[in-house]
Amino acid sequence: MPPRSASLCFAILLLATLAPLPLRAQDVPGIEICTVEKTMERRTSCLQSNVDLLQKTITKLTLDHQQKLDAANRQIDALKTSVAGLQKTLGDLQAAQAKLAEDLKKKQDAQPAKDR
Repeated sequence: MPPRSASLCFAILLLATLAPLPLRAQDVPGIEICTVEKTMERRTSCLQSNVDLLQKTITKLTLDHQQKLDAANRQIDALKTSVAGLQKTLGDLQAAQAKLAEDLKKKQDAQPAKDR
């Protein structure tokens, strides 16, 4: 019996998917060719629609690029901090190496004096 109820559910789902849905007209934003409009009012409205679309696009792109610049600046700051830490570590290692070399030189200079 369970296979029959499964096939019944599948049939209902299939019918619901294939049932025609009411369609609504949609105004898809985009640049329109306004020269085809005959009246000045429609041409002006068309041009204003184009201007609005371009302004929205510019605003969106400006925000996107500002976010990318902010992220890049944060990354640069993190890298600067990392480089400063590495420079300090390098300085400490160079100082330790110089001290070690100086200690070895003193030790070598002291050994011949003991031998005499």
